Amino acid sequence: MTNPEITELIAKLRDERNLSDEGLATLIDCEDATELLGIEADKVRRKIYGDAVYIRGLIEMTNYCKNDCFYCGIRRSNTSATRYRLTEEEIMECCREGYSLGFRTFVLQGGEDLYFNDERMCGIVANIRKNFPDVAITLSLGEKSRESYQKLFDAGANRYLLRHETADNEHYHKIHPAELSPENRKKCLFDLKEIGYQVGSGFMVGSPFQTTENLVADLRFLQELDPDMIGIGPFIPHEKTPFADKKQGELTLVLRMVSILRLMFPHALLPATTALGTIHPQGRELGLKAGANVVMPNLSPVSVRKLYDLYENKICTGEESAQCRGCLEMRVKNAGYHIITDIGNVKRS
Repeated sequence: MTNPEITELIAKLRDERNLSDEGLATLIDCEDATELLGIEADKVRRKIYGDAVYIRGLIEMTNYCKNDCFYCGIRRSNTSATRYRLTEEEIMECCREGYSLGFRTFVLQGGEDLYFNDERMCGIVANIRKNFPDVAITLSLGEKSRESYQKLFDAGANRYLLRHETADNEHYHKIHPAELSPENRKKCLFDLKEIGYQVGSGFMVGSPFQTTENLVADLRFLQELDPDMIGIGPFIPHEKTPFADKKQGELTLVLRMVSILRLMFPHALLPATTALGTIHPQGRELGLKAGANVVMPNLSPVSVRKLYDLYENKICTGEESAQCRGCLEMRVKNAGYHIITDIGNVKRS
């Protein structure tokens, strides 16, 4: 395509927040569109959010997981993994330290660990809510029953992150074991919305067997779900998985997808992910310039950070929480934005 044709297509996406499947596929595949998409996406995010970047404190509470997803380093079949669980007191200490550093959103993330049943998790959530009444409590603990999601909401959780990973059924079964289903994944997301959570979803970019049509399907599913937050990042292989020899996701494709998401969902919260920073030294900064407006530094104890090993060569595993916060703040500033510490609700139009 010529530059004027690309510019016209991007303008149409910006103005209408939608394109035909063919138009979306053209932008997804067009390397020459990367910079132009980023420029328009940044304009849109600045119009709504200014140069603000919201900060979320990530607490990786367990790397036990009952699932066996083919792409994930903490899958149950990885017998080489050194497993850990944070105690409730360790989680509370992460929150205390994070709060003192200015964090007002905590993200409790982990594998699907049956040890953290409803009773334990509701107790932890209620404890955080009692001690830090002004924070947003985000959970990212995988698929649960609607009843469990309701209990956690009633205990004080108000946000939930659950990436759908891929919206195409055939592709889903190529990267997940038979006991998992895309139907249940999607049902969980709609259950969360109906309960009243602010919901985050998203997908991997460049996962094995993924096609452009799969990425278009992801965008269409997100239009149906209309989430508050959309987290995407590159697929990064892990040596202890069936996909050890697969190629990692491409930086420029991830950046184009971030920009397309910003133009389609102008009010969404879009993180510049750690995975993006892992595949390129300036990955998170490039993500911000492509339209992202959230960063999630790690509040987990340094002793366990290397063990939450979803993919290889993960960054920021040796930094104390204050270092992680300070490093990111400087990076964000150098990219032309500034970190703000409020809970950062999505600005719905």
